[in-house]
Amino acid sequence: MAAQVRYTTGSTKKICQLTGDTDRELNQPTLNQTYSRYGVSGTDLGSSFEYDGKLYLLFGDTVGTHGGKSIAFTADTDPDNCLSLRFVTGPDGLYLPPTVPGISLAPYDVPVSGFGAQGNMYVVFTTDWNAQEQKMGRSVLTRSRDNAQHFTYLYDLSTDKFINVASVIVNNADIPGLPATTGQGLLLWGSGYYRRSDPYLAYLPLNAVEDAKALRYFAGTDGSGTPRWSTQESAAVSLFSQPCLGELSVAWNSYLRKWLMLYNCTQPRGINFRTADSPWGPWSPTQVLFDPWTDGGYCHFMHVSYESQHCDSVSDPGQEDEWGGEYGPYMLPAFFTGSGNATTIYFTMSTWNPYEVMLMKSTLVIAT
Repeated sequence: MAAQVRYTTGSTKKICQLTGDTDRELNQPTLNQTYSRYGVSGTDLGSSFEYDGKLYLLFGDTVGTHGGKSIAFTADTDPDNCLSLRFVTGPDGLYLPPTVPGISLAPYDVPVSGFGAQGNMYVVFTTDWNAQEQKMGRSVLTRSRDNAQHFTYLYDLSTDKFINVASVIVNNADIPGLPATTGQGLLLWGSGYYRRSDPYLAYLPLNAVEDAKALRYFAGTDGSGTPRWSTQESAAVSLFSQPCLGELSVAWNSYLRKWLMLYNCTQPRGINFRTADSPWGPWSPTQVLFDPWTDGGYCHFMHVSYESQHCDSVSDPGQEDEWGGEYGPYMLPAFFTGSGNATTIYFTMSTWNPYEVMLMKSTLVIAT
């Protein structure tokens, strides 16, 4: 029987508020002073990836001097003391919203995942948000050769099952069953219909990431458990049934010796997680990593509507009757620590009201 991973009850903690000028819960200045320094008053998401010796964070719709989205980076190595962020800036010294010629980056069109390959930065953006259907229309792969100053559209990644994606670079030889056995590859976990999707898996050879025809989709396993891969996205099969996924992140945890997936969900409510020995699974039953009531969210750094009760003063101005909500749990695998049968993981999490990004940590253990 595969080792079971369990959440250590009560271990999920807010380390700091990464964005904005004032930590609403503490009523103290934030470390990063993002509005005073860069013009970023509030934002969300914070999907991260390593590139050029730095950790980049991709933020979503940004309330600030320029609107749009924003991208930051850090060279810090100790997340327990928060992370000192520097934003990608324009000539005015303020944050520079990323743009992609020919691609809409209107509200809800956001950067969701990034990686580095062949000296280039690659970022996946969602676009064509449909407000009436509450649906993200497609995802596109883009490239930057000047540290996120400019992006070039490469191709449509998906209009179906890989709108929100989590990307991880792997050594092909380390994972039997991938389409290639040598070199490096890019694993892409995806979700489709926004926050109403199961997860899916795809693969790209790292030396062919700019070739959409090189994409291969996990299409289940044969009788012996060997993965089958298809050239058709329509053939991709869900990794498990829990149709609530939108934002997600996936990482290999060397202390658990398992793949770890985080995502926000409504059933069960909160930040959920699952683990697996292989990228395609089988994935463990879901567990809740962060519950906004029991893990110090509501009445602390997440706002409870004044129509329900008065237990905090952290809401955005004019939003006193709007609930906060947890979403966008993006892991920072470079900071994972562990010993024995336990690991501490770090991740960003958005709170909606206040519209800011928090740095969080949790402890997971292998049940013995």
